[in-house]
Amino acid sequence: MTQIIFLPHPEICPEGAIVQAHPGDNLIEIALAHGIELEHACEMSCACTTCHVLVREGFNSLTEADDLEDDLLDKAWGLEAESRLSCQIEVGEEDLVIEIPKYTLNQVSEG
Repeated sequence: MTQIIFLPHPEICPEGAIVQAHPGDNLIEIALAHGIELEHACEMSCACTTCHVLVREGFNSLTEADDLEDDLLDKAWGLEAESRLSCQIEVGEEDLVIEIPKYTLNQVSEG
């Protein structure tokens, strides 16, 4: 089992969380199953940036982002070198530390 640590986020996960996942599991699906309500305006189809996360530890253990994900990430608020779309992260063998950005560009919630 792989341990995933979600760092505290004032609205989505105030206490932070530590969850277990199997290699091959999808990160956003694991988060949602544990009550961590990451936004996913495109229903996890890699068509928006609302599920953007920062992989603070374990980033190099993940498969590389494909061109579509890279193109979308260019539009994400607070883009960093460790940015990924959580709908595209397949959990590996290495533990992960995930930070949820303070903001997201979600045209639906922004009106």
